[in-house]
Amino acid sequence: MSLTCGIDVGGTKIAGGVVDEDGTVVENLRVESPATDVEAIEDAIAGLVAELASRHDITAVGVGAAGYVDRSRATILFAPNLAWRDVDLKAELEERVEVPVVIENDANAAAWGEFRFGAGHDVDDLLLVTLGTGVGGGLVVDGQLYRGGFGVAAEIGHLRLVPGGVRCGCGMRGCLEQYASGSALVRDVRELAAGQSTGSDSLLERAGGRVEAIDGPMITQAAREGDGFARGRLASVGSWLGQGIASLAAVLDPTVVAIGGGLSEAGEMVLGPAREAFARNLPGGDHRPLAEIRKATLGNDAGLVGAADLARR
Repeated sequence: MSLTCGIDVGGTKIAGGVVDEDGTVVENLRVESPATDVEAIEDAIAGLVAELASRHDITAVGVGAAGYVDRSRATILFAPNLAWRDVDLKAELEERVEVPVVIENDANAAAWGEFRFGAGHDVDDLLLVTLGTGVGGGLVVDGQLYRGGFGVAAEIGHLRLVPGGVRCGCGMRGCLEQYASGSALVRDVRELAAGQSTGSDSLLERAGGRVEAIDGPMITQAAREGDGFARGRLASVGSWLGQGIASLAAVLDPTVVAIGGGLSEAGEMVLGPAREAFARNLPGGDHRPLAEIRKATLGNDAGLVGAADLARR
């Protein structure tokens, strides 16, 4: 059975793993990400590959990176949280690791991993939505990863939901990720707690009275324990998410929408309201099949597994 290596490069960590043909991670490693130093990032990737290759017969390497990757899967055009700008990462890494290398956007790689081995394994069309610091996405159509004319398709976090709304890091206003991301949830709750909104006192107590100490896991845990205020804020995120999925489905018509990322750990507290809002807002929703909204299943390994499988192909 052939083995390939998947690398998932983020702003805080770089994960590497050996993956077999069934999508099983045979071994994985993790190091901190030197995000501001191009050469140091490449050194870290090459070091991970070398260590894994010392114990496994690796035939190719797939790298999932948080940024815009060109259509040839070679050059990183821009990475908002990393130092890469127009870097031919494929060529530079192949000199170091001496096996074929494929570069892919990290959300695309995760979508492919979920399509092949996770939440979309039983369908031909899948939209992956990842809810973390921002909102990412990847799209598989008729069994093929859809990358667009220039390789930068499925940046769904920047779908405009609210004209003139909250300013986004992309420079526009009203993007989906300003309403349906983990960061949006925390921003919303902190603002309400600072204004002593009704029901927020329990969360503020959990945070030791410090508004800035409130974070996503704290909100989710409070909701699990029955905190009505926390549940309401998660439901609001889910509602925005469902509205965004409805707009995307009107154009893309996926069979399954898989929800991943850290905020997906809230489960039905987000997914339930998302399904309801999706059904309400989908054009012609009473007269057409509804896409199934599922929780992604591969967790943090989705990008690594997807990148490794793309390299194998």
